[in-house]
Amino acid sequence: MDLFWSGFLRSLGICLWGMVGSLVLGTFIAACRVSPIPSLRWFGTSWVTLIRNCPLTVVLFFMAFGLPEIGINQSYYVFGVAALVIYTSAFVCEAIRSGINSVSAGQAEAARSIGLTFGQSLSQVVMPQAFRSIVPPLGSVIIAMFKNSAVVGAFGVGRDLWSVYKNLTSAQGYDGLPVITGVAVGYLCITLPAAAILAYTERKVAIAR
Repeated sequence: MDLFWSGFLRSLGICLWGMVGSLVLGTFIAACRVSPIPSLRWFGTSWVTLIRNCPLTVVLFFMAFGLPEIGINQSYYVFGVAALVIYTSAFVCEAIRSGINSVSAGQAEAARSIGLTFGQSLSQVVMPQAFRSIVPPLGSVIIAMFKNSAVVGAFGVGRDLWSVYKNLTSAQGYDGLPVITGVAVGYLCITLPAAAILAYTERKVAIAR
């Protein structure tokens, strides 16, 4: 149980770092995609197109084995979390962009007419209105990211739930079925509360129809 608990905390840490990082990076990429500056729009579009069409495992291998070739060295944990953030940010970006596009163009025009810059218009006028409509798709992306964290664990970040499974079955000879059941329960203890929180948030900010 001590191994399961430490593995759960490690996996929870991967999920939380991945969530925070992907939300920050995804929001930035979404801002680039709707920016009036063509080079930023090109960057945002290229990022989303490239990342969304690459499997997570390819991103993981690129981070862990490609970057050291050019002199960038970090632990597998750092590389794994970074790959999860980069991969998920493309999906977060599209969820946020869909919410931005749901806001009437007149809102942005009104913001510009009173002298607000693009950044001020986006952060103070458009995004607060877009938030209501992005909670459901963004919640789905975050839950999927929590589940994808298992792939990062299998990649070898150490001491997470997947490492507990390999340790108990391979090194200590425990039967696989009860151990993998415990691992599944651990991930459910992460995803089910997250889903409940997101469902509550969705109800609180829902638009009356």
